Amino acid sequence: VQLQASGGGLVQPGGSLRLSCAASGSIFGRNIMGWYRQAPGNERELVASITTGGATNHVDSVKGRFTITRDIAKNTVYLQMNSLKPEDTAVYYCNIQWTYGWTSANYWGQGTQVTVSS
Repeated sequence: VQLQASGGGLVQPGGSLRLSCAASGSIFGRNIMGWYRQAPGNERELVASITTGGATNHVDSVKGRFTITRDIAKNTVYLQMNSLKPEDTAVYYCNIQWTYGWTSANYWGQGTQVTVSS
């Protein structure tokens, strides 16, 4: 399984960015895709996740500003980020995971840098 992320960059405070991540390979039909981020000196943290059924979870610090969506047919997950703040600066990683019977899987993308600065 491979995850290809794109869409990061430099943006001013209050601006917007849209991250995309396409998954390819042998993917179990029921899975959770998500975005995590890691700022320098911090641990990687969950930003938002979405199931194949469409159930979403957003961490409190991004609620009302970020929205996660996915295109099931394309195995692609998106993160629309609005009203960006300097504290959103981090490397953003996409993730896909599932559990099937006795097996589980957890894959990461390569990370994309998001920098919010004036």
